[in-house]
Amino acid sequence: MSALDSVERTENGYLVNSSDWNEEIATELFAEEGIEPTERHWDIVKYVREQTLAGDEPNERSIMKAMGKLWGEKVSSKLMYEMFPGMPSKQGLKIGGCPQSTRKGGY
Repeated sequence: MSALDSVERTENGYLVNSSDWNEEIATELFAEEGIEPTERHWDIVKYVREQTLAGDEPNERSIMKAMGKLWGEKVSSKLMYEMFPGMPSKQGLKIGGCPQSTRKGGY
């Protein structure tokens, strides 16, 4: 039985209760999304989760800026989409156990 089997999820695979989230669940969500996580993937997921739980859902631009500071380099949109092909903010929210975004565009 996987950790995901023990939590309630929406029809789109987002956790219903963000307090159910842990790194084991995140690891299974990465696999479900077809992403082999690196430390940088975890940085993004943790940033998106922290921001969202604080009441501020980050968009692509704010994620790129924050990761640029964290990693000490300019982060391109291309890199973000290579890491998270299904949109960094959307997949970051999902893997981070946050509610699904209601936002439309990337910026």
